Amino acid sequence: CDLTSDVTLQSVFQQCSMDGKQGFSAKYWNNTKQEGTPDVTNHISTPFHFITTGATTFAAGINLQDFSASYESVFRPAKSEDIAFRFQTQGITNLSIDGKEVAAGMNFKNKSKVYTLQAEAGKEYRIKIDFAFRNRDAALDFDMGREVPVDLKQTVNKVKEADVIIFAGGISPAVEGEEMHVNIPGFKGGDRETIELPSIQSRLLAELKKAGKKIVFVNFSGSAIALTPESKTCDAILQAWYPGQAGGTAIANVLFGDYNPAGRLPVTFYKSTKQLPDFEDYSMKGRTYRYMENKAQFPFGYGLTYGKVVVTDAVVSENSAAGTNGTSVSGKAGFESGTNTTAAPVTIQATVTNQGAIDTRDVVQVYIKNVDSSLAVPNPELAAFTPVFLKAGETKTVTLSIAPKAFTVVDETGARTEDGSHFHIYVGCTQPDKRSMELAGVKPVEIEYSK
Repeated sequence: CDLTSDVTLQSVFQQCSMDGKQGFSAKYWNNTKQEGTPDVTNHISTPFHFITTGATTFAAGINLQDFSASYESVFRPAKSEDIAFRFQTQGITNLSIDGKEVAAGMNFKNKSKVYTLQAEAGKEYRIKIDFAFRNRDAALDFDMGREVPVDLKQTVNKVKEADVIIFAGGISPAVEGEEMHVNIPGFKGGDRETIELPSIQSRLLAELKKAGKKIVFVNFSGSAIALTPESKTCDAILQAWYPGQAGGTAIANVLFGDYNPAGRLPVTFYKSTKQLPDFEDYSMKGRTYRYMENKAQFPFGYGLTYGKVVVTDAVVSENSAAGTNGTSVSGKAGFESGTNTTAAPVTIQATVTNQGAIDTRDVVQVYIKNVDSSLAVPNPELAAFTPVFLKAGETKTVTLSIAPKAFTVVDETGARTEDGSHFHIYVGCTQPDKRSMELAGVKPVEIEYSK
C-alpha cells in the first residue's frame, strides 16, 4: 500500500521502450536550461527514484546542483485503460505526450497524480519528461500505471508463508514539514491533522495480525505517531525516524541482533490526537512530559535494549562537578543573567547493573521534582543523563552533575528564581512516571533532597 492512500499503482513502466530497450533514454546537462550537447546520456530501465540528498547525483558526471535532464520513451499499452502519471519531485518538472505539454509544476509531493492518459491498445504514445534543478536538493520519483483499490486480503495472502513480517511504515518528509503543497487525509500544508498512523497501514497491520503473523513494525517519522492500535497488533516496534543512506543497514543490524539499541525517545508519543490540547490553545497544560496529566503511549525518555540495565542505588552530594561524565540538561553551572547565586552543581553517584545476559548500552537519567513551589511544573523534569556500557552481569558507578538552574523555577514575570527547598530526585533509565514503570518493569531510585 501507499503511505496514506487506499489506492495503489500497478505499474506499466515495462510497457515503455526506447531504442529497442525497456524504459526511458536519459540526457543530462550541467546547466539548468538543457543548453548545448548533453554532458551524460544513459538509459533508465526501472521507475525513477533520484535524489541528491546524501551527495548522490542523478548520474555519474552530473552536478549535485544546477543541472537539468530529459527522459524520453514510447508507451505501447497492452490494453485500453486509464493510465495515471505519478510524480514526487523537488525541482521543476514538465510532462509532455506526443509533443504536447500535459502537466507542469515544481515540488510535487507524496507521489501526486499529475495526469491521466486515456490509453488505447494498439496506439503509441511518445512520452517526454523534462526536469530542472531549482534550489537546495533535487528529487525525481516517477512511475505510471493503473490505479486500483488496495486489496488487503490479497496482500496478506502474498506473505502467507512468512513466519515473521517486517512492516516498514509510518510517514515521510514528503507529507510533514513547513508550508508544503500537501492536501491528503490527515495532512494539510505540511501540518498533521491527526497523529495516528494512516488508516490504510493500520488496517493492513490488523489483517496481518488476524492471519496469525508475528509483526515487527519499523516506524519512519520525524515526529510522534500515536501507535495505540499498533502496540497491540505488533510484536515489536522500532522507531527509525528518518535515517540516512545507511539506515537500512542500521535497522537490519538492530533487528537481527548484531547491534543492541539504546536510543531513548526525545519526545512524548501520545495515545491519540484526543490527548493533545486544542491547536489554538497556547497554554502548556497537557503538553509535553512536564505538564502531561494522562498516561502517554510511549513516554519521553523511554526505550528498550536487549539487555536489562537497572540503577540499584544512588546518592547525592554538593561537591564540585569536576570530573563527572554526565550531561547536565540545565546547561552551565550557575543561573542565567539576572541571578546572583554562586551555588555549585549537585553531584549524583549511581550504581548501575546489567542484569541481562548480553552486553548492552543504556542511558542513566536524572529527574527532579520541586515539592514546595507553586510555580514548579507539575511533573519531574529531566536534569541530567549519561550513556553507559555494561557487559553482562557487570556493575558500574557513574557520576552525573545537576546544574543549579535545575533547582529553580520561572515566575509570572518570566524571571528565573529560587522558590522551594525540598526536592525529589529520581535516578533510573526512564522517567519516574507510572507508564514508564509499567513498560520497563523497573522503578527509578528516589532520593529526598533539601537545599
